[in-house]
Parts: sequence; structure tokens; C-alpha cells
Amino acid sequence: MACWRQWPGMSAEPTIDPGGVGAVTVRLIGRLGGVSPWTWLALLLVVVHASWMSWMQVDMHLGLGTFAYDAGLYDQGVWLLSRGESPFVTLMGRNLLGDHASLILFFLVPLYWIVPGTATLLVSQAVAIALGALPFYFYARHRLGHGAFGVLAAIAWLANPAVNGTNMENFHPDGYLGLLVPLAMFAALERRWRMYVVAIVFVLLVKEDTVLLIAPLGLWVALRRDSRRGWVTVAASVAAALAGMFLLMRPLIGVPTRNAWRIPFGGPWGLIRTTFTDPGALVEHLRSEDRPLYLWQMAAPFAGLFVLSPWVAAIAVPVVASNTLSTFWYQHNIQYHYSLVAVPPLLFAVIHGARRFRENTRAVVLGIVVVTSLLTSHLWGQHTLAAEPRLVWSGDNPVARSAREIIRTVPDDAVISVYDPLVTHLAHRPEVYFFPNPFRALYYGVGTELEGSRLPAADGVEYVVLPRFLNETLSADWARERAAFVEATSNDHWIVYVRRRPAIDPASGGAP
Repeated sequence: MACWRQWPGMSAEPTIDPGGVGAVTVRLIGRLGGVSPWTWLALLLVVVHASWMSWMQVDMHLGLGTFAYDAGLYDQGVWLLSRGESPFVTLMGRNLLGDHASLILFFLVPLYWIVPGTATLLVSQAVAIALGALPFYFYARHRLGHGAFGVLAAIAWLANPAVNGTNMENFHPDGYLGLLVPLAMFAALERRWRMYVVAIVFVLLVKEDTVLLIAPLGLWVALRRDSRRGWVTVAASVAAALAGMFLLMRPLIGVPTRNAWRIPFGGPWGLIRTTFTDPGALVEHLRSEDRPLYLWQMAAPFAGLFVLSPWVAAIAVPVVASNTLSTFWYQHNIQYHYSLVAVPPLLFAVIHGARRFRENTRAVVLGIVVVTSLLTSHLWGQHTLAAEPRLVWSGDNPVARSAREIIRTVPDDAVISVYDPLVTHLAHRPEVYFFPNPFRALYYGVGTELEGSRLPAADGVEYVVLPRFLNETLSADWARERAAFVEATSNDHWIVYVRRRPAIDPASGGAP
């Protein structure tokens, strides 16, 4: 802070206390003044993208565009953790940490102490993915010699249709890989080993299947950067995957993974056997459905220029291969979160490979990738600027508004079964089901043994919230249960039912 010092025979003059607020402010202004305009532009792009995606997702949520799978189950699970409870999610009938070893969710608990809700999940995901542009910016700026190249790299990331597909797909912990994987790869490429260790640890906390990316990244580090660190990375990723499956998931749900069915030809051994005994069947499998289109959509945003650095691009091969092989259609579709982690190796490969050219050619390479990223984002995206944006209601839609109004009549501690789009607005309770659960089990439990059955929890449901018009199947489900409930309140679009109270037996002294 400023102070005055008077010396004999001298006029008083102001000086700056080097430890005061004024000095700190001067130093801060000096540092900010030294920040490149290109860096400011990259930061602006990050802020704009995070704000845009957050706005779209929150508006979609208010418009009933979020569901039990996959936003509601995380909302209920993290809410339970924030209350010190076991995260047994009644929306899916299993422990949240048994579904996937997503220990990263514990870092959301402090946020849920302040602003709990699905919107918190959606905004945190949008912010993380947008921040993922910065490692590309700094790497391109450093290695290609100018901040303009960094900005082009950041745009290529923010425009990528697979990246924005994750943003638009409700919420998944995988969204945080949009920051963590670019950070880990940046650190590996730049030999920033402390940053590398921290980033790798956080990546492995997101999910057990991140081994498909971190193991090949470790192999690349072992061969191209540091042998010891690389092999430790490989070992750590395998150990983390095994620990997640066998020490966390299996004790919680009874099996190490629920996704073995996604491997074609009957599982791992069937796939290996078919590969050698009937390769034609494998080729036909890879040509079926939209798998060739998926490979084209993964490559097109980069105009195939990741071949400029094939060893970096190869880090993405296990992820892309597993997605392509999978019998689960969502995995070979860029609109879903499974493809996000394959994008960083491909974009870093473009930047890494562009180093071999002169400045003008580097500009052409990154310029092409920006154009193809923007074009494919428009063609295959679901956002508001896409050719075919996702069709959902906005938050001010009358049906959505009336739903948000009527659910206020449902007690906070009641056991409820509600129409799926309402789940993410009512999930902060120990027991909540998306209709027809628990009256008819649907996507419930660990396997398929409960599918279609009436669960014991059905008799404990106190409130049911449904739209006035149901499809034939759900109408039949409700017809079987309707007699046990009476209408509590309704509006033009929704009805809230409450369970009938047991009849009073006068002979019992007023007890039911």
C-alpha cells in the first residue's frame, strides 16, 4: 500500500510498499499486459464455448431434455455422496461406483454442498471440455512458433463433432477427460513430468476403461520420451483398471463389468477365435451397420492429416478399434461420449506432424483442419448451429413449465415413480424411480434377470407423476397399478397421483 516517508530537509514524496496491495496490483497489471493477444483470444474462445454449451444444456434440462440415463443417475448418486450416504442409485438398481469405477465423482461433492443439481453436472462438464482447448493452444504456439497456430488448434478442438457430441449427451464423467487427456498428452509431449503424473492419476480416476488410452500413451512415452516413466504408466493404467473392476465394481455389483456382452462373437475368446478361424466373419462385422461411416466421421474433421505423426495418432487406435468392434451401437456413433478420448491423440498428431513444415505450410495444414472441423461440426453436430440440431423443448415450453410447477407439490422425502424426463428434477431423495419402475423393471439391476418383473419396492411408492397421455405400453403398466392411487393434483399436461391411505378399522381404535 502507499505510504509517506518524511526525511529531514526533504519534501514528502510517495513510495510504494513492495508488499502492499498497490505493489501487487502493479505487478499483476504488468503480467496481464505481457499476455499475448493470441492467448486472450484463446481464453475468449474457451469462455464463449463453455457459456454456449452450458446455456444449451441447462435450457435443454429445463425443457425436460435430460433423463434418468444418463444424467439422473449421476445426480442422485452424487447427491447421496454429498449427504454422506452410500450412492446406491434406485434409478438403475445398483451402486453408482459399481456401474463404473468413477471415483472422480467425489470431487463434485463440494459443489453439491453449494449448488446441487443436474445443471451443476452439465455446466461443470461444459467448462472442462472447453478448457481442454488450452493444452492444444499452448502446444501449437510453442512448437509451431506463433500464437495464431495455437488459436487454430483450439478452434479445431472446440469445433470437433465428437467433442461436442459428448457435450450434448446429457452428463457423463467421461466429459472431464476432455480436459484431463489433452493435459496428460501435452505434459508427455513437453516432458513436464509433474503435470503428467497428476493428469494421469486424474484420468485413471474417471473410469476403468481409460486403460485403452493411457496404456498406449505410456507405451509412446516409453519409446519416444522416457522409458521408465512410460512403462510405469502402462503398469499403473492396467493396475488401475483391474483394481476398479475387481476391487471396487465386483464387490459392489457381483461382476467386474456389465459390458462384456459388447464384445462380438461371444466375448474376448470368441473374438480371438473368430479372428483366426473365420476372418471373413470379422470383416463382415466391421462392414455392418454404420461402422465404416463411424471411421469416416472420426477421420474427416482432421482431413486425415493425423497421418503426419502416425505414432502419436496410434495412441487413439485401441479406443477407436474397441468402439468400432462393439456390438453397442452408441459406441460407433460420434454423437456419444465414447469417442471423446480418441480426439486428443488425433489432434496432437496433426500439430506434432506440422512441425516438419515451414510456417506457410503449417498455416495451410491447421487451416484445413479448422475448416473440416467446422464443416463436420455443422453436418454431424446436434447443437443449435448444426444442420440437424437436436430437437428438444426449451425451458419456456408450456409443457415443461407446467411440469416444473406441478412437481413442487411432491414432498421432498416421498418415494416416487415419475415419467423419465422429470427424474432429473426430482432425484435428490434416497428412493426415486423412472416409470414404469418399480412396477415393471426396465433397465434395472445388474443383469437382465429382473427385467419385466414387479419389484418389491413397488408397494412402497407414495407418489406417481405422469403425463396425461401415455403410450400403449406405459398405459398398460399404469392400468395395473391405478387402483392403488388417487389423483392429488393435475394441470393441462400432467397428473400427480398419491397412494390411497389404508382404510381405518373402527374396532382397532383408529389404527389402520
